[in-house]
Amino acid sequence: MEMKDIEIKDVSLRYGETSVYEHFSLTIETGKITCLLGASGCGKTTLLNMLAGLVPYEGKIGNVPPRISYIFQEERLLPNLTVRQNIAFVLGKNADRDKISALLEKVELSGKENAYPSELSGGQAQRVSIARAFAYPSALILMDEPFSSLDTALKIRLMDVFCRLWEEEKRTAVFVTHDAEEAYMLSHRAVLLGGGRVEADFREETPVPRAYGRESEYKQKILSAMLAGGGR
Repeated sequence: MEMKDIEIKDVSLRYGETSVYEHFSLTIETGKITCLLGASGCGKTTLLNMLAGLVPYEGKIGNVPPRISYIFQEERLLPNLTVRQNIAFVLGKNADRDKISALLEKVELSGKENAYPSELSGGQAQRVSIARAFAYPSALILMDEPFSSLDTALKIRLMDVFCRLWEEEKRTAVFVTHDAEEAYMLSHRAVLLGGGRVEADFREETPVPRAYGRESEYKQKILSAMLAGGGR
């Protein structure tokens, strides 16, 4: 079945007396990687959680697929399960040993199938999280700052891993970050949030991942909007 764009229409959400969103609307394009930027507390993660159905809201969010993968800043692996078992867990009876092995090879973890999370480095654990997200047959992937705790070299490698997997099926993805460089490297669209509304909205259709540190009009637009106070 063909995926439709996700439509967020006239959505409001409050925490007690604090308004996070009031009559907020946004279209998330199918088959693209959309980045959400903005200052801490502006509602980026809250928007992911609304898409995932984890928090109540008023208004309508339409065309959200029934199956969703979520990649967090921390890896959130089950400590008592091996790498292979962590991936198989989300598949239940549909777990295919050969497919899991092929996926682990793609994320450069062949030979780590029987390792436990405590035996992995931070980068290896996050690769398992990425593999688990793509193993699950979801049409939407939500990512909440999955690269923010990693050093630059490892971040670039994991972005490359993510994009190679994304390229195979081009699932819709929504990616939260504070980093303009990450947004430039990984996204087709950058949406800057602030005050419960869209402060700026930019698009770039060149292939991802883009080279770290390269000059780009897309990146400059993102940086300029952030420096101008968007997202505060």
